[in-house]
Amino acid sequence: MKILINNLVTEYEDVYPNGEAGREGKTILMLHGWWRDMSDFDKITEILKNNYRVVRLDLPGFGGTEMPLKTWKLNDYVDFVKDFILKLEIKPEVLLGHSFGGRIIIKGVGENKLEAGKLVLVAAAGVKVDVFRKKIFQLLAKIGDVVSFIPPLIFVRRKLKNKFYKIIGSDYLESGNLKEIFKAVVEEDLATFAKKIKKETLFIWGEKDMATPLKDGKLLHSLIANSKLEVIKDSGHFIHIEKSEEVAEKISKFVG
Repeated sequence: MKILINNLVTEYEDVYPNGEAGREGKTILMLHGWWRDMSDFDKITEILKNNYRVVRLDLPGFGGTEMPLKTWKLNDYVDFVKDFILKLEIKPEVLLGHSFGGRIIIKGVGENKLEAGKLVLVAAAGVKVDVFRKKIFQLLAKIGDVVSFIPPLIFVRRKLKNKFYKIIGSDYLESGNLKEIFKAVVEEDLATFAKKIKKETLFIWGEKDMATPLKDGKLLHSLIANSKLEVIKDSGHFIHIEKSEEVAEKISKFVG
């Protein structure tokens, strides 16, 4: 389905338990990660829609939603989600965000712009990369540049460079025209906003997550007083896809 939010054509889906006839059940609003789209939630939506109303959307610049007309900052995405909620006249019982989607929720709830009964943050971003880790990222990226220019590797430069960025857990190369937005967003440390959150919060993290390491999850967990951290073994950053049944079960138990 499509709707106009802040002059941007926005792709979204609104699924009720038992179809349109059963307009009951707690509402879960899902926000996807960077350079992803709402299809990332296909598997858990298929499970959760039996008991909950599930609303999900493509954030601006991704999937079927139009690109922002300027270089957005995190606040712009928060305001967009807020306006989407108002336009659809929904009152989410749960705000669920993966990675970048979690970043939007932390900032939005911390600023009292977004409201929900409970929060579910899956491999959420929001912890600013420390100086040492940033230097490692930069070093590996430079190595990737050098290696990719060695003949005959120059012919597969793009592919190799992407692999290096995946190793260091960065979405930068996959940002395309959104690179400037990406840089503006990831520079913001959300620790201050996390501390302000009083809502009951469930963190779900992959034990082997390299994009948002488990230590980031533990830090965010320590900042939100009324929170719980669930770690799933043998899973990475896309835990909701890799372990969809287990993740959906934990969400259902938490939401009630």
